[in-house]
Amino acid sequence: MRVAHLSLGDFRNYSAAELSLSSGPNLIVGRNGQGKTNLVEAISYFATLRSHRVSSDAALVRAGADSAIIRMRVAAGERDVLLETQLNRSGANRAQVNGNPVRARELTRWFTSVMFAPEDLSIVRGEPSGRRRFLDDALIARLPVASGVIADYERVVRQRTSLLKSARSGARGSSAFDATLEVWDEQLIEHGVRIMLARRELVEDLRQPLVDAYSTLVGDDHGPALRLSESVGEALEGVSRETLSGRGEESVSRETLEGSFRAALTSVRSRELDRGVTLVGPHRDDLELTLNKLPVRGYASHGESWSFVLALKIALATVIRNESPAGDPVIILDDVFAELDRDRRERLMSVVGGFEQVIVTAAVAGDVPAGLPWHRTGVDSGVLTELEPNE
Repeated sequence: MRVAHLSLGDFRNYSAAELSLSSGPNLIVGRNGQGKTNLVEAISYFATLRSHRVSSDAALVRAGADSAIIRMRVAAGERDVLLETQLNRSGANRAQVNGNPVRARELTRWFTSVMFAPEDLSIVRGEPSGRRRFLDDALIARLPVASGVIADYERVVRQRTSLLKSARSGARGSSAFDATLEVWDEQLIEHGVRIMLARRELVEDLRQPLVDAYSTLVGDDHGPALRLSESVGEALEGVSRETLSGRGEESVSRETLEGSFRAALTSVRSRELDRGVTLVGPHRDDLELTLNKLPVRGYASHGESWSFVLALKIALATVIRNESPAGDPVIILDDVFAELDRDRRERLMSVVGGFEQVIVTAAVAGDVPAGLPWHRTGVDSGVLTELEPNE
């Protein structure tokens, strides 16, 4: 899979832009603040339906415009697909595939990418929400239909939480309230269990590729590891977390997990009613990341943290590559090489260089490894210029 062409209209700092890309390594080079990251942000939007930098699509629309257009032609084998989305400041976004209107979530079926960006340090150093976002994006990249399940689950959490908040104003105790809460409980369990099972399988499949990628990047085995910390297990007294997390967790049956989820909701019911918050489920889980059996957060150095998150993304790309009938995911490296020493730059490029397409942004061309057939594009104040190979 590769991006053949990207067209932008009123997106970020671009009133209009046309970017052609080739298979193999592509370099987008320009001083900071010129619009390099905006280009790869637009590309990766089709993979996740959200920006890796901001939470609202409104920020992606150029100042003074009501909407932005992103149009991208993707080549997968012998087939070309034209993807398009219109991001609106107000109202729902619109999407098309080959000129035919579709639901926005359908776009993720046609394009997969794995992005490395400075913001990714929050996965290992930040709050649990960043790690949950990584898990959700990884699930969508691996299985695009997961976007619908995640959206449905988030909707249920919002509706259920709203109902719980109403209980704080005196609505609790009525038969109508109890019946409505039971309905939302069942939907929470239904969608939540699907997400939990998919996350467990993903974490299991990432373990060995993570070890391999980290060893290749660093040249040493520092014992990188990851495991899920699930709120359902934590809510149940007398249930070992090892029963619900760790190696082999993906073999737990759906029925068993549904029962555990239901019991967890019962155990926290009074606390939820008092606080007006949904306290258990995938939206409260975390991903524990360790090096040499110590948490990466708080113990790992800056270089180790960078190596871990790069290895984690490489592991994800490897899993997708081995499973996807559409071919390799597109690899995006946004201003990553500036953070690495020369040895790790070479090691990183040797790992990702075998993917069908790699897109790199850099402020200075000298930051990227030499000796590769780079397809180069310059960016200056939102103006794109195709450069000669040696520029």
